[in-house]
Amino acid sequence: MKLALFTLAALLAAPIAAPKTGDWPAWRGPSGNGSALKGEYPIRWTPEDAAWKVELPGTGVSTPIVWQSRIYLTTPSDGQDAVLALDKNGKQLWLVKMGPESPARHRTLGSSCNASPVTDGKGIFARFRSGRVVALEMDGKVRWQMDLVERFGPEELYWDQGSSPMITGDLLIISRMHHGESFVAAFDKQTGKQRWLQKRNYVVPAENDNGYSTPLAFDYKGRPAILLWGADRLTAHSAADGSLLWECAGFNPKGTVNWPAIATPVIHKDMVVVPVGRDDRPNQAHLHGIRLDGSGDVTETHRAWQRDDVGVFCSTPVEYKGRIFLLRHRGGVVCVDPASGKTIWENAFPRASSSFYSSPVIANGVLYAAREDGTVFAARIEDQFELLSENAMGERTVASPVPAGNCLLIRSDKHLFCIPAKAK
Repeated sequence: MKLALFTLAALLAAPIAAPKTGDWPAWRGPSGNGSALKGEYPIRWTPEDAAWKVELPGTGVSTPIVWQSRIYLTTPSDGQDAVLALDKNGKQLWLVKMGPESPARHRTLGSSCNASPVTDGKGIFARFRSGRVVALEMDGKVRWQMDLVERFGPEELYWDQGSSPMITGDLLIISRMHHGESFVAAFDKQTGKQRWLQKRNYVVPAENDNGYSTPLAFDYKGRPAILLWGADRLTAHSAADGSLLWECAGFNPKGTVNWPAIATPVIHKDMVVVPVGRDDRPNQAHLHGIRLDGSGDVTETHRAWQRDDVGVFCSTPVEYKGRIFLLRHRGGVVCVDPASGKTIWENAFPRASSSFYSSPVIANGVLYAAREDGTVFAARIEDQFELLSENAMGERTVASPVPAGNCLLIRSDKHLFCIPAKAK
């Protein structure tokens, strides 16, 4: 028994192929925090400054990923779920169609491809609104695929599935939080075989059981663990078997309705900063700091701080050099100390009729934020807020920008742009 446990722990701790400078292997980058410390990226540009732009076969809002100068993204193609691979010059390497797409319920913000793919450098893993989960080799060959709807029933969400898959060790982690049987599950990356499933059902106000956030990997007392936010609960699970390590409630004491978990929390050292509620409605956006080293019910013991005066809606916060940066729904930017929750500084991008639905990223001290109308802002944020540029792409943008390979990738409704560092 001890040998079996040791073997399992070794598999879970097995290192994923190390990303190189310029890689962006998952939605929130190589460290899962939305930031990159190295590389050169543009400061100001126009669409004409693009090194290249590629017309995409369908409208998708998922964020591209990058591995060793190759770009991978999910996209509808001829009415099917598909994964597209491009080289560093934007040339198509392959396009794999997986089966019929499921049309989005939200006509402007949704698509069949909301969730972003993830790679460990040995395979590419993607999830679609249809319920399809696929594993591909790096050359596009199908390793395995499965149908979550066929296996577990329909996913009952108000809007469109958006939780991206996550990798830890030899496991692919899928979170399914909806108005139905909710769970987090682990599947073998090589075979697709289910390794474990942990149910996650709570009685909550209307829509609050709908979850669009992505699982987070973290280290719990020397062992791989998974953090989940949704249904007014933060829960930590062992990566070995999905067992509950601890849970934290108390995020919605007034029982406010229509608080789906959209933005994903962000971790700094032993603290996780949790965005609660929604910033698109007055006085409904909150922020909590929860310590990660608890056990059992930590509702009363591990909440380090909370704020009821600031928060986000859809945009996941960024961690950069020990600070947390919030992009508010109408363009406010708030720099927060994760230890105390106090504001370090606050500023804002110029306002317009459009709002921010994509998540910001930071590269080399510059924060990039894409507004829905296609305007991408660049602001220096190391010590204070300095607006550097306002760059109109001319196409609606919901996907998050990607700083990788000394260029900024911007996905619009119709194109993928590569903006080189020299554009500055």
